[in-house]
Amino acid sequence: MTVPRFAGALSTQAHTETAVEEALEQIARGFPSDAGIRPSLLAVFATHHHGPALEELGARLHREFPGAALIGCTGVGVIGGRREAEGSPGLSIWAGYLPETEVRPFRLTSTTDAEGGTTILGAPEIHDPEHASVLLLCDPFSFRTDAFLAQMQETHPGVPVVGGMASGGTGPGQNFLITEGELVEDGALGVVLEGEIGLSSVVSQGCRPVGEPWVVTQCERNLVQKLGGKSAVEAFLETASKLPEEESDLLKSAPFVGLAIDPNKSKFERGDFLVRQILGQGPDNSLGVNDLVRRGQTIQFLVRDADSASEDLKLLMESQGGGRLAEGEPSSSAGALLFSCNGRGSNMFSVPDHDLTCVREGLAPDAPVAGFFAAGEIGPVGGRNFLHGFTASVAVFRRRSS
Repeated sequence: MTVPRFAGALSTQAHTETAVEEALEQIARGFPSDAGIRPSLLAVFATHHHGPALEELGARLHREFPGAALIGCTGVGVIGGRREAEGSPGLSIWAGYLPETEVRPFRLTSTTDAEGGTTILGAPEIHDPEHASVLLLCDPFSFRTDAFLAQMQETHPGVPVVGGMASGGTGPGQNFLITEGELVEDGALGVVLEGEIGLSSVVSQGCRPVGEPWVVTQCERNLVQKLGGKSAVEAFLETASKLPEEESDLLKSAPFVGLAIDPNKSKFERGDFLVRQILGQGPDNSLGVNDLVRRGQTIQFLVRDADSASEDLKLLMESQGGGRLAEGEPSSSAGALLFSCNGRGSNMFSVPDHDLTCVREGLAPDAPVAGFFAAGEIGPVGGRNFLHGFTASVAVFRRRSS
């Protein structure tokens, strides 16, 4: 049985050619010439400091690794090695050798008609859904990620889609997706993986529940009007009044709500809720939520802070697909891509490199990990793929269990 191999690299050099050379030297240590194997998948993430020089990056990597599929994008910060590079130049390259696995890149665009309907162009073919997974990078200004995920749910339910939205740009055309031939300013890039190397997902939404669950008894689209027969605001204030002062203040200052995914469940655990932000008070003491809500759905108020987010990611890395490598299993036989919200990092945690450290500790201290700080994170919760915010979404690559 052929063992997969992964390598990661980070350079914070400001000069792009110097950064590329430094990163490639690190990748070469993970793929020595005497090993006789070459990467089949490359992921590259770069900050906007590298500017116009990014035009040649994809072609340069393609010349270096001509047989590898390549996917990449710009980010406000990048992740690799043992560092999360924020506020400085950064170039992160990740390479994976995926034996007995087909790697098929694809390119997506979306169009919206006069009635608001969305058409996705370029959707990938998936031949073996039970052994398939998708890696996805999108431009937040030009691509309807939610529409693509809904389409995937209809055509290929259960196939995990993990990735993130390019960040750092402030408007259309300011983020870049990196291919082997050019920079792309719109749409999305993806890779389908089918075969023996699987992509296990870990989505850490970083919240903890407070109070008791409520049932939506009246709603309209994203407005929660009544909970358990009470106005949504009344239910919110009742929940806050029963909490310790610190938790009550957290709920009032940055309120979130968890939307139960499975309508058949009556007892809920970590991962049973889709976390969404409360946008504010609406008409007749309703609460606006940044997602559609349905009558009869169970919801629970949530709070988020650094401690909750840290605990959540660590527990999920231990308990789900990101579990530690077995004793004697080489650390290079598993790798991970980390898509962390640009509101995390030093904006949330007092310790540097927080999310990266949690992921590496969950796998192995020297496991190859790379990624970037995203403007939205993609990953499955409760068996369905969603676009998230304030989340750490992790794609763990390793051989599937037999």
